[in-house]
Amino acid sequence: MKLPQVIAVTGLKTEARIIAGPHVHAIACGGNALALEQALESAVANKASAILSFGVAGGLEPALAPGTKLVARSVIGEDGVCYACDNVWSKQLLSLFDGALTADIAGVSAPLASKVEKSALYFKTGAQAADMESHIAGKVAAAHNLPFAVFRVIADPAERRLPHAALVALKPDGSIAFGAITRSLLRNPAQIPQLFRTAKDARAAFVTLFHGGKLISGMLGVSDFRKLLLDVSAEDVLGRTLEI
Repeated sequence: MKLPQVIAVTGLKTEARIIAGPHVHAIACGGNALALEQALESAVANKASAILSFGVAGGLEPALAPGTKLVARSVIGEDGVCYACDNVWSKQLLSLFDGALTADIAGVSAPLASKVEKSALYFKTGAQAADMESHIAGKVAAAHNLPFAVFRVIADPAERRLPHAALVALKPDGSIAFGAITRSLLRNPAQIPQLFRTAKDARAAFVTLFHGGKLISGMLGVSDFRKLLLDVSAEDVLGRTLEI
């Protein structure tokens, strides 16, 4: 049995199903940082050749609409450690998508519910978006000297407040906690309109994510992923800065 070449890190099982394929082993962690790190270490032991963070993200920069495509330049952990993304791979991802933006991503341990929280992290880090997996993926990739890239799509914009039902919607395995959502709505039905807006934003993000996942899977369907990254011009190998 051929071992997977690329490990894709996601928060949701839905995201994992989108990106998984013959050349991609997807790990959904449900926001559990410790479980994600352990799963990544196990996957790396099976000679994975690269790590991709893939899925939706929360917007930090104002005016980034749901469905906006982001390719990360770097990921900033909660401890301030910055993990640089592979320059060549990131350029290849940018070339796949019209309108994709180069961004910095902030890693967080819990969802950012309010506009105030998002604004504070934006001014602290300068990151355009945040998610709960990319900083863990970057940490493991750096520790093992593996190429690392991030493709994320904005799901909730910076100005949107997430309702409580959305904050409790994720199980540790990355599946949807329908029971927790229902209980939250029964306790506070007033959040239903807000939840519908959140669901509409998420739908726009997942339409984009689905199409993006298919393009990325096609790019990764090669016999030697490391050779793909090396088969570029000398100027790219020397690492020109990604343009914003």
